[in-house]
Amino acid sequence: MPAKILLVNGPNLNQLGTREPEIYGTETLADVEKKAQTAAKRLKLQLDCTQTNHEGEIVTLIQGAAKKYHGLILNAGAYTHTSIAIMDALLLLKIPIIEVHLSNIFRREEFRHHSYVSLAARGVICGLGTNGYVYALEALAELCLK
Repeated sequence: MPAKILLVNGPNLNQLGTREPEIYGTETLADVEKKAQTAAKRLKLQLDCTQTNHEGEIVTLIQGAAKKYHGLILNAGAYTHTSIAIMDALLLLKIPIIEVHLSNIFRREEFRHHSYVSLAARGVICGLGTNGYVYALEALAELCLK
């Protein structure tokens, strides 16, 4: 049975392709999910993708991940820098968490340099565009075999 991975994209990521393409690129969320599904298939992982603009829904998804998934990829968008509630939910998980950001948050505004998600994540991938999701899946493929 393949390892099950949950990919959660947070606020405004449904606007990829049109939102600040000079920062986030021109690929849409559908493109990102297709790329991730292709990588998951190659890695023999089962991937479920979701996106929400609502903080509480992200918390609920994280809480539910403990019973259904072997790993979590999270791009919490702006909630990365503000949400203690998401961090608290992540700290409850016993599965590996990989934090992903399309842009390099450390080369951007100072308020983006702090991540509550990082306090719970096993690893962080930022600044590598949509390939970051592929790298996160590759990392989880190894981590979930242990």
